[in-house]
Parts: sequence; structure tokens; C-alpha cells
Amino acid sequence: MELLDRLLGHDEWTTERCLELCRDLTEDQLDQPFDIGHRTLRATFAHMIYNVGFWTSLMTGDTPAANPESPSLAEMTEVHERTYLVFADLANRLYGDGRLDETFTDHYGITQTFGATIIQVILHNHQHRSDVLHILQRLGVPDLPDGDPQEWEHLTGRTPWRS
Repeated sequence: MELLDRLLGHDEWTTERCLELCRDLTEDQLDQPFDIGHRTLRATFAHMIYNVGFWTSLMTGDTPAANPESPSLAEMTEVHERTYLVFADLANRLYGDGRLDETFTDHYGITQTFGATIIQVILHNHQHRSDVLHILQRLGVPDLPDGDPQEWEHLTGRTPWRS
């Protein structure tokens, strides 16, 4: 299993796991303000999830879709599943084709490499998942994951000798 596969697999799975932990929360809890992240679970998840599609669109030369005002948990889950598959496929193709050092122009007109952007998306999600886990802990949600790659390998059985 390649390092990129681990990074992508962990990122997708851990966000999915965090979304699952929110299924029993009320709309008020999803929108309860906190002094971290984008202030609410809904806003933090929306920022993370739509960011994946945004950067994927920029890397492929497409126009990014607008973020919805207040997406439901079900909508965010569906968008996460759909856009992450496209992002991971693009990342793997760019890696396989040896194109990670090639560049594109971002929404500010700045030249970015594909490789750094892929890493940015993954690390950006990790940072905001920490915010999500902190908010979930403050809401009293039990059985929170650590969210680390070793936990992902252990719980999913995705280890190099079983890939």
C-alpha cells in the first residue's frame, strides 16, 4: 500500500466516521456555536467537505460549485462520498502519471503544484476534524475516535500485508 493510499484512505474514512457520530444530534446541536473551528459542526463540516470539491475543480480546470447555505447532514455525507472519490482518483492519477510537481493556477491567480495541493486538502481536513472532535466531546458524544492513521489501519484492516 502506497503512502498516498494511506493518506487518502485515512482522510476519507475519518471524516465519514465523524459524520456518522453526528447522526443522532439535533439540528440545534449541529448549529450550536463554539469557540473553535468555523463555530458550529455544520459550518465546520461544510467547510471541510466542500473544500475537497473546490480544490478538485481547480486542479481539473473546472469551475468550483457554490457552497450551499446550510446543508443537511445527509447532503454533506452524500457530497463527501461523491467528491472524495473524485479527489482520490485525481490524486492517484496525478501520482501514477508522475505529475505531482506540475502546476495549475488557483482562484487567486497563484501557481500551485498538484502535490502540495493534495497534501493541503488532506492536512486541512485533519485540522478541522480536530475541531469537530473537540465540539463532539463538548456535546458529550461518547466513543469518539482518536482519528489517527494507526486507528484507521487497525479498525479497517487496511494494513500493508492485507491490502
